[in-house]
Amino acid sequence: MTETTPLAPSTAEAAAATERLAALVIGALTAIVIGGVALVIYVPHGGHAGGSSWLPEINASLNATAAVLLSTGYVLIRRRRIAAHRACMIAAFAASSLFLITYLIHHARVGSVPLHGAAWLRPVYFGLLVPHIVLAALVVPLALTTIYRAWRGRFDRHRRLARVTLPIWLYVSVSGVLVYVLLYHSGR
Repeated sequence: MTETTPLAPSTAEAAAATERLAALVIGALTAIVIGGVALVIYVPHGGHAGGSSWLPEINASLNATAAVLLSTGYVLIRRRRIAAHRACMIAAFAASSLFLITYLIHHARVGSVPLHGAAWLRPVYFGLLVPHIVLAALVVPLALTTIYRAWRGRFDRHRRLARVTLPIWLYVSVSGVLVYVLLYHSGR
């Protein structure tokens, strides 16, 4: 029987400490992202949404790109093309991260953007927007944890969580494009 000394933690203790640190980092990143989004949306700004900013188009393109990459990554893993799957999922994460950056920049400038479409579109818009917002907040820790598990080689746990993360992330990406269309092309 091998005993560990207080100065030499066991492999299990080290792994548990690594998992705790990862959970702390993922939780902190999630809080920063959600706090940043709330700040740029709900704090009053001097700008206005009627400008000719190109960022909403970039945001929609990044969301669409993430959706295509996520779907492609899913197909690739089903075909056991692991390296190509990994590349697609990293690219999807990069596209979503770039989206978040451009989204924060845009909304820091203009704040919340009101819907100017026809009255009948309001329930459609809010029916799409409310779950989009809730699931966008939820997908941050899910995606980070799913990626972390793959990175650590915990593919059993990665696969289990990916089955939940993928449809949520896809919904957020696709609904983000639809929200863009409704906001910027439905009544102007």
